[in-house]
Amino acid sequence: MAFFEADVKTHWSTYLRHLPNVFLTFVMAFSLFALARPQLTNERVEEISEGIDILLALDVSESMTINDLKPDRLEAAKKVARDFILGRIHDRIGLVVFAGEALNVSPLTTDYALLNEYIDQMNYTTITKGGTAIGSAIGVCINHMLNSKSKTKIIILLSDGDNTAGNIDPATSAQLAKAYGLKIYTIGVGSDGPVLIATDMLGNPIYGQNTMDETALKTIAQITQGRYFRATNNEGLKEIFNNINKLEKSNFTQNKYQNTADFYHIYLYWAAACFIGFMVLKSTFVSNPLED
Repeated sequence: MAFFEADVKTHWSTYLRHLPNVFLTFVMAFSLFALARPQLTNERVEEISEGIDILLALDVSESMTINDLKPDRLEAAKKVARDFILGRIHDRIGLVVFAGEALNVSPLTTDYALLNEYIDQMNYTTITKGGTAIGSAIGVCINHMLNSKSKTKIIILLSDGDNTAGNIDPATSAQLAKAYGLKIYTIGVGSDGPVLIATDMLGNPIYGQNTMDETALKTIAQITQGRYFRATNNEGLKEIFNNINKLEKSNFTQNKYQNTADFYHIYLYWAAACFIGFMVLKSTFVSNPLED
């Protein structure tokens, strides 16, 4: 029993003798952490965007079913319009369709999925009145943009023919658009020469001579300081929309805020506390325990 008590006393004496060294080790460790200067950074990014208001004015007249573009002019236009919409960010986009008259299909919106649904539903029977009312289409677009507060307002007008319907002359509409700060990009769709119009009862192709008067579309673009493009195939039409996408970019501004907090002082406090403990232990009987 006496032997056991002596053994326990020896072990405790050993532990107590090394306790100051343990505190000194903590002093060094906490000092190193403090020298490393740990920090916590809270970064906040504020993004400010100036979106563009865009109206797509698409011709849905029966001639848009001609298939010199595949599968036809209208479906090719719908596809590139959908791709164009999905490539925009923070811009409000609306949809106007026209044939013998013009119809506002979708208001300016950033709900691109809904807008593409409207485009999917669009066909040459959307407007039953025949003809191509380009001037009326621009007039509807102007009326739609009256409440727009965007600094940049553009119309992308796509048609395969000259103005043959409506009560407004395209040049007059273009002058009004310019007065309201609208820029119009016009796209003439279709190739000149023989095009497949229909098939007879035996399935034989019926071709007709296609000629396109580009005067009105060129005049509109010139008056509003836009640009006129001609698309004779699918690749050309896609490239035109890509060019417009590059020409009209939204402005983005990013403000970064960083809030940095230092935590080295916490480790300094712990190092100081451990150093005080070390000094206290060194100055007491713990550093020289009794051996009896």
